Amino acid sequence: MGRREWLLLLLLAGVWSSSFLFFAVALAELPPLTVVLGRVGLAAPVLLVVLVATGHRLPADWRSWRRFLVMGALNNAIPFSLIAWGQLHIGSGLAAIFNATTPLFTVGLAHFLTADERLTANRVVGLLCGFAGVVLLVGPRAVTGLGLAGLSELAVLAAACSYASASLYGRRFRGTPPLVAATGMLCGATLLEAPLVLLIDRPWQLPTPGAGSIAALFAVALLCTAAAYLLYFRILATAGATNLMLVTLLIPVGALLLGAIFRGERATGLTLAGLALILAGLAAIDGRLIRRRPVPAAADQRRVSR
Repeated sequence: MGRREWLLLLLLAGVWSSSFLFFAVALAELPPLTVVLGRVGLAAPVLLVVLVATGHRLPADWRSWRRFLVMGALNNAIPFSLIAWGQLHIGSGLAAIFNATTPLFTVGLAHFLTADERLTANRVVGLLCGFAGVVLLVGPRAVTGLGLAGLSELAVLAAACSYASASLYGRRFRGTPPLVAATGMLCGATLLEAPLVLLIDRPWQLPTPGAGSIAALFAVALLCTAAAYLLYFRILATAGATNLMLVTLLIPVGALLLGAIFRGERATGLTLAGLALILAGLAAIDGRLIRRRPVPAAADQRRVSR
């Protein structure tokens, strides 16, 4: 990668790292489902405008929209909702660490659900190392009783598993322009989330949120979702999926720093040890630190999701 690609990669990592901080701010005054609807519901129209401006259009057939709805559920509605609920009880940095396990779930599921994504020695080592980090983080609470904090950690892990499932389901969009797939996915997520918000949160009964929560909601929607997807596809086109996976290593570090600076969150030694094991596992799965010859990019087409 050149200097420009590295700068774009760092920018994307910073943007997605900040999504956990913005979630935490918005959740101080808004319920989780409403925050998620705001995120996808504000981002979808922005991408629709970009879609039309670039000469694309969304398909109108039911088969395509059924895929958009499934992808919107797996990659947006379900994981966003789980992360938002989880962040009611755990810090933004810790949520980002658990979210970074997405590639671990991806390679594990791919081994059993696909014919061309088998586990290799590097990936087995990466899985063992990464999940050792998860056990280190969750283990103490599993012994003493999970409580809300432990259940919140499991919720974010379930979100990572949903992201992994989305990466495999996303194979159905091969041949579809990425901007069309992303826009349709966000529209599908909005259609799924809106009825839940009306039934559960009843937004007309909620107190009016403050300017900080509203600003955080717009930031997570416009910056961390709409703009981030456009930046993601730009990097994907110029640097490739294998290099793009590096963003997964950077997001939890950025989220920890932002949480410490703006919310006074402090990482314990146990948290840092768990993070180190997870990042080591991701590095082993990525493989570039130990391989000597390039591997075809098709073998590492991992969808990075936030």
